[in-house]
Amino acid sequence: MHIRFDVPADPAYPGRVAAALSSVRLRKYGYIGAVLAAVGAIGLAVSRGSAWGDQVSLLCMPMVMGGLLSMLYAPWVRWRAQRRSSGYAVEGAYDITDDNIMMRSGSESGGIAWDGVAQVTDTPEFWIVYVGRMPATVIPRRLMSAEDDETLRAFMAKRGLLQSQ
Repeated sequence: MHIRFDVPADPAYPGRVAAALSSVRLRKYGYIGAVLAAVGAIGLAVSRGSAWGDQVSLLCMPMVMGGLLSMLYAPWVRWRAQRRSSGYAVEGAYDITDDNIMMRSGSESGGIAWDGVAQVTDTPEFWIVYVGRMPATVIPRRLMSAEDDETLRAFMAKRGLLQSQ
């Protein structure tokens, strides 16, 4: 397998990459926030009809607020990452072989050996490549030809790396 494609200098591209990588790591904050907000709201509703409602509402109100803030944390981080990364738009390229993924961005280059890849998550826009438990890089699917996308999918499935999101 040998897949090669270029990445144009698109100001929106680094922001989309930052959003994809941060959404993986920040998803848990939304779940935790939803649970906190739900438990706090249930506690507030139950405390309305009880004699000790004032004490319970003092605990439940911060839970609701903390839950809402936790749910807003991930979108805020993604927004900041997109805003800060828009100045990093440079041309680049990917060169993917049976052995490794080589990436070039501007004057810098780096690579990841397939042997070090733990899993790859399939999203509509990117393949998110994990080294260990951390997302290490993304491969932009929309910049690849349909044949290359299918070839890479088959290669990753054969190695047991592919995970659906």
